[in-house]
Amino acid sequence: MYKMMQKLWRERPEALRSQLRKRMVAWRRMKAVERVEKPLRIDRARELGYKAKQGYVVALVRVRRGGFSKPRPRSGRRQKALGVVKHKVNVSMKEEAVQRFIKQFPNLKPLGAYPLAQDSLYRWYEVVAVDPSHPAVQAH
Repeated sequence: MYKMMQKLWRERPEALRSQLRKRMVAWRRMKAVERVEKPLRIDRARELGYKAKQGYVVALVRVRRGGFSKPRPRSGRRQKALGVVKHKVNVSMKEEAVQRFIKQFPNLKPLGAYPLAQDSLYRWYEVVAVDPSHPAVQAH
């Protein structure tokens, strides 16, 4: 079953692409880091170590696409957050998504992340993490 799911995500038929397009409309209105109930790609989540039990957390993380920097404002009011540096040079977007997740959930240990979809402005990742202090996780 998981092999078929991997093949489906690799080939991306029109039905899957249209479904993702509809979901991206809703995802754009969500926060940059949003906890979700279940992973969208269960095959990749299980590869990373996800189990459907308490103590395991999945979050949808949005990262802005684009180059490393935007031009500095030449005149006018200087705001505190210039937004000149968007991304760090040696950090991939996937790592950036994991770092944003860690900032939001400092008590969780990330197992990994994988890309879900992208449009012209954003790229979405699902980050799988575990709560090492949860009794259900410690018992296993």
